[in-house]
Amino acid sequence: MAEYSKTWTWFDGQWLEGNPSLWGPRTHASWLGSSVFDGARGFDGMMPDIALHSSRVNDSAVALGMKPTMRTEEIVELSREGMRKFGGDEAVYIRPMYWAEADGSQVINPDPDSTRFLLCLFEAPLPPKDKSSSLTLSPFRRPTMEIMPVNAKAGCLYPNNARAAVEATGRGFDNALVKDMLGNIAELTTANVFMVKDGEVFTPFWNGTFLNGITRQRIIKLLTEQNIKVHEATLSYDDFYGADEIFSTGNYAKVGPVNRLDDRVLKVGEITNLARSLYWEFAHEKAERY
Repeated sequence: MAEYSKTWTWFDGQWLEGNPSLWGPRTHASWLGSSVFDGARGFDGMMPDIALHSSRVNDSAVALGMKPTMRTEEIVELSREGMRKFGGDEAVYIRPMYWAEADGSQVINPDPDSTRFLLCLFEAPLPPKDKSSSLTLSPFRRPTMEIMPVNAKAGCLYPNNARAAVEATGRGFDNALVKDMLGNIAELTTANVFMVKDGEVFTPFWNGTFLNGITRQRIIKLLTEQNIKVHEATLSYDDFYGADEIFSTGNYAKVGPVNRLDDRVLKVGEITNLARSLYWEFAHEKAERY
């Protein structure tokens, strides 16, 4: 049996400790994949962009045919309440989630009126600030809207990301660049990606094939406010291979430097360090408190 870090889950009006058994074999999400979630962070008394994450999980539920049962403000307040169950020095992953039961007349359809909600918080240390990652190019690709619900943060999307991650780590890399169906770089298996060339920042143009991450949007805004040119553009593997710097953004690790792409060694440069420092400054000065 798996051992889990310290975990608290709010469900049906009460806080449950550990990993409660909430789904059965007939539950639509466990059988047919109709779960959606979001991920925020709590640390140092802060929950950066918690309202945006809470709002997005409601949008994701609608995209998969469910009816959200919680207002954004309620999710934020529950997150604040849950964070108080952890010590002030514990970094926590905050995960609101919706799922549904099957429609009795159409077994593959989720029943909107059966939509359920939970909020799970668990201890998850932030990566060390000096940790860098190595990348390779994945043979797998991101789907389009015609194939999968890429307009939601849906659980059913993640097995594709996972197989890309497993393939990359099997070849000795930490993560991988993933292309979209047209052959352009979309993201990493677990994060959005940026590159720096000649003092300017580039990130894949959001074309609906990957998650337009909240931390991604935040970094674009923070860099732009510092008069750094940020271009959302169509980018190839060759563009990244020739970059001066590469870094990732995501809720789990926030801003992550990249030190190698295949056989090319990269420095952790000035703009990567700036992006990271700007994010932490924003988090400490402007994020929601708990």
